Amino acid sequence: MRPVIVTPMFSLHGTPIGGGIVIGRARVLEPNRLDAERIRLHVDQVEPEVLRLIAAQAAVREELAVISAHLPADAPHEAEALLDAHRMILDDPLLGEEAIRMIREQTVNAEWALANRAGLLAEQFEEFEDAYLRERGQDVRQIAARVLKALSGSTTHPLGSGDPAIIIANDIAPADMLMLKRALGFGIDLGGTTSHTAILARSMNVPAVVGLRCAAELIQDDDWLILDGEAGVLYVAPDETLLAEFRHRQAADQLERERLKRLLHVPARTLDGVPVTLQANIELPDESRQAFEAGAAGIGLFRSEFLFLNRSELPGEDEQYEAYRLAVEGMRGRPVTIRTLDVGADKTLQTDAGSVVATNPALGLRAIRYCLAQPLMFLTQLRAILRAAAHGPVRLLIPMLAHGHEIDHALRLIELARSQLDERGIPRGAHVPVGGMIEVPAAALTASMFARRLDFLSVGTNDLIQYTLAIDRTDHAISSLYDPYHPAVLQLIAMTIRAARRADKPVSVCGELAGDWNATRLLLGMGLTIFSMHSASLLRVKREVLLSDIGQLQPKVARLLGQDEPAKVASALARLRDDGRGETARA
Repeated sequence: MRPVIVTPMFSLHGTPIGGGIVIGRARVLEPNRLDAERIRLHVDQVEPEVLRLIAAQAAVREELAVISAHLPADAPHEAEALLDAHRMILDDPLLGEEAIRMIREQTVNAEWALANRAGLLAEQFEEFEDAYLRERGQDVRQIAARVLKALSGSTTHPLGSGDPAIIIANDIAPADMLMLKRALGFGIDLGGTTSHTAILARSMNVPAVVGLRCAAELIQDDDWLILDGEAGVLYVAPDETLLAEFRHRQAADQLERERLKRLLHVPARTLDGVPVTLQANIELPDESRQAFEAGAAGIGLFRSEFLFLNRSELPGEDEQYEAYRLAVEGMRGRPVTIRTLDVGADKTLQTDAGSVVATNPALGLRAIRYCLAQPLMFLTQLRAILRAAAHGPVRLLIPMLAHGHEIDHALRLIELARSQLDERGIPRGAHVPVGGMIEVPAAALTASMFARRLDFLSVGTNDLIQYTLAIDRTDHAISSLYDPYHPAVLQLIAMTIRAARRADKPVSVCGELAGDWNATRLLLGMGLTIFSMHSASLLRVKREVLLSDIGQLQPKVARLLGQDEPAKVASALARLRDDGRGETARA
């Protein structure tokens, strides 16, 4: 008789993506592997091998087309955009054409050539400083694994079959997620908050945790699991006491979600009558529609990098204009803030011939520094943004500013872009406010200067925290030291808000801290009235706004900011949050 293996209870911690709590059985997916044996071919085998790779690519292209054609009417808006992103990778000449070149020049098999090229491309992305760009390396690996499966003669399984389960995987491609129609939730070893897995999970509104590191190795099929997408914890083989506790939490969470839906059309206004603007962050143009439907008052951050990735040529002005126009029209008159290109140094474009990765890429030629060093490329993007502003209100946001001369240089190029469009008789927005991102301590410490020269400021808390604390939160060895509530970080944010308010200029927070409802009352007490976050966080943050009295919060937050001991700050912050919990309970 086969022995019964009883899994002892344990827990794994990762990055929470939201979606609530789910309890169910595990279904562990086989990992996608890029390792392939190198086989030397005879000269007369080379061209048949090339044709075999081309056929495999065509098969994957057809798979993606079938998935796209069968998307249900209620599929998230991001689904088609993410499938398009994988099609772009599949058709990227730096992947397929370079693999074919390797087959011919080195007389090697298609599997090894493709895996080699995919590995090199993925490694380039994984050296990026920006979390969103770094995650694109996983997209390359996912599409290459799909082609390798086609080369082996395998086809994608109908993953939507079987009983509802919590899907556990080392990694999972968006196309496969869309086929898992009966997934209760996702526990993924790889990825972060900006991975396509996370983006799609949020839009599907299912519980998800990424960055678990070893779940696929430790968990077995049919293990009982509790997946807490809010806390980022996965409990394996829970006992009856823990199950009872989380069933109660699950019911309470579902009730809360139903209540939050009632707030969709309620104006965001504090108890003492202060209006608050809640905006959305997006990565792809089509996400603006979802943001609009989620009640976002505008787009506070539209990352433009997606246009420049996975390609051997820079996007032209017309292509960029069409993408920005799509986002602007999707918001139906609500403002869209487009951040100019944030690449460089560690995240060099594939069009940069002979570029060298900087020794310390986080401090290198990136973002506005890179754009000012590439004025023709920058002018092309500026013209496209100005043209999109003819279709609705647009704001232009410049990342990674640290010096006044960078502002002056950027403003001169923006004015030149306006003149170029006028000379050509091309319509553009009459007034496009120009703002700057406060992402480095130097910018926060001199925020008054930035506020005088610019139309608005936006605090990018993700980078500000990392630069202030000298911590890469994706480095698991030191990620526990990443603290959004460190006294130095909070003082820099408060300093920026005060400087903008003194100059009578709008200021927002667009990093992840804005979408953390535990921080809402803190930020309101600092004087912040413009938040920008992922659409999925809007209603929860709105609830905190509706239950807050800024007049009462300000003296409490002022005392909190006067503390320089992290433990005392944490204690004051807990009291601030507990006050909010009491108000929520009374509501």
